[in-house]
Amino acid sequence: MDRPGELDPTVAPEPVTAPEPATLPSEHDRHRVSWFARLLAPLVVLVGVVVKFGAFTIKFFGIFIAVGGYALIWGLPFAVGFVLLILAHELGHYIEARRLGLDPKLPVFIPFLGAYVALRNSRFDPWRNARVSIAGPIAGGAAAFGVYAAGELGDSRLLLALAYTGFLLNLFNLIPVWILDGAHVLRSWQVLRRGGGRPDPADARRLAWVVAVLTLGTTMALILGMVAAHVPQDRL
Repeated sequence: MDRPGELDPTVAPEPVTAPEPATLPSEHDRHRVSWFARLLAPLVVLVGVVVKFGAFTIKFFGIFIAVGGYALIWGLPFAVGFVLLILAHELGHYIEARRLGLDPKLPVFIPFLGAYVALRNSRFDPWRNARVSIAGPIAGGAAAFGVYAAGELGDSRLLLALAYTGFLLNLFNLIPVWILDGAHVLRSWQVLRRGGGRPDPADARRLAWVVAVLTLGTTMALILGMVAAHVPQDRL
């Protein structure tokens, strides 16, 4: 008989597993912290640049700061493509404004907020305003379609993701709220529909139909582009 406190040599001891500390972060928590850090890092860099060099730096180097900031979140290839798609959208506004003699300034990027084109001749004309406003989504949508075509030909999921983002970005800009392009288009359409903004009220109402058809057509084209460029999860 074994003495009290002695182990039986014929019986293998059971393995002892130390309990996992309850304080260790889960995989979800670690992913959330990592995403938050990647999102916060470019904002910290942006604030540091503004503090050191002044707000005018954003005006002249905003596009490069935007690329660097987005690269910290999504990687450099996607960041470059994303900023170029925004640039295509803004160039649509810029070129149409130049054609109409509005003397626009070159696009200015505001990192993480987008970009804008300032007009020196700001007198409101509903027909002219509608054309300049809708030109951005049309140009941006055309650029996104080019990226989509390249993605399909090269079987590139990166380009398809960029194209999808481009279609979505321009569709979002057509929402008629706040300072988005859709709000400017809606305001112009309302004035024209009431017969204002033109010497001949009948001509104004005819142009209101043109604005409505052009806006709805652009919206539908962007939606179809999103559907075509969407990459299912099982292909990612």
